[in-house]
Amino acid sequence: MSSRDPVHIDVNGVLDLHYFKPGDLSTLIDEYIRVCIDKKIFSVRFIHGKGVGNIRRSVHSLLDRNPYVTGYKLADESGGGWGATIANLSPEPINQK
Repeated sequence: MSSRDPVHIDVNGVLDLHYFKPGDLSTLIDEYIRVCIDKKIFSVRFIHGKGVGNIRRSVHSLLDRNPYVTGYKLADESGGGWGATIANLSPEPINQK
């Protein structure tokens, strides 16, 4: 399989970003949110890991710009703590922030 081949991802409201390159996040997160909305999933957990926080900051920046995100917060301890972010989605785009 080529690195350009599409990757199948189960869309269930949880996306583990450990398997993806940081440069792919923008397209990946926006597309995942779109498919979640199509499937009527309005709460999504993005697992970015704890590390030094670069991926977390990138995820938060992308969520800030996505018109379907109504808000987000770090997960509680049972959901990954500061290694994951929970985003709430709207079925319709909201005003840009």
